[in-house]
Amino acid sequence: MQTPQPEPRTLTLTTEDTIRLAYRDHHPRPGTATPPPRPPLLLLHGLAGHMGEWDDVLPLLLADGHRVVTYDARGHGASTRRPRDMTRAACVRDTVTLIRELALAPVTLVGQSLGGLTALLTAAAHPELIHSLILIEAGPNGPNPNLPTEIAAWLDSWPTPFKSPAAAADFFGHEAWARNLEQREDGWHPRLDHDTTIAAITELATHAYWSEWTRIQCPTLVIRAANGTMPPTEPTQMISHRPTTQLTVIPDATHDAHLDQPERLHAAMTAFLAR
Repeated sequence: MQTPQPEPRTLTLTTEDTIRLAYRDHHPRPGTATPPPRPPLLLLHGLAGHMGEWDDVLPLLLADGHRVVTYDARGHGASTRRPRDMTRAACVRDTVTLIRELALAPVTLVGQSLGGLTALLTAAAHPELIHSLILIEAGPNGPNPNLPTEIAAWLDSWPTPFKSPAAAADFFGHEAWARNLEQREDGWHPRLDHDTTIAAITELATHAYWSEWTRIQCPTLVIRAANGTMPPTEPTQMISHRPTTQLTVIPDATHDAHLDQPERLHAAMTAFLAR
């Protein structure tokens, strides 16, 4: 029986605008990879999330022989809590900084929800760095004028502070969300700032990103969850703009397909990368 690999420690990287990004660099076991070499993967979580959300998919990708880097986006998790700049452009710069500093290029970007939009914009702006692109419940649709109000109402509905991580897991429906808590004197609080989280999606109220979508050059897989929030018409439009785009629909999956259907998600990613 093989001894489990120790969990990589959380490291930090400081960007040009002095934002601290927390990340983990996961490497497959020696001898796991088989020819041809597997491209490294950079995984981008969604709004109000954290890098630990990928923990169920991570061992499957490592077993395939991929190097996998996960990180907390600015304003999330263990990264700088209240950056002044929460635009998509700033998040793209963060992604590029990680790719370059960790020598990941050419890298496969895997992004879920808001992280998928950041991945999309990064691939459009920096094609020389990107091997391929996997978008989970994410696309260029917009604008959505109601989004900031909807997200604010969602955050305000959280019964914080939680009495325990278990109570948070019950509320959110998955224990991965409970791993993004910090304990204070009055209970357990999410590791995020309310106003910063709203700022992260403010520009989505007034912007669509179809022009960026058409500039992407790399192979792309769009993954829609059957019970998710991505409109079925959006991937259809994406394919009409870029006919080589591949589409997979994961049955019995919600918007958080990486949490409730990690094996099916991995199978879709593996089939795409094998091509």
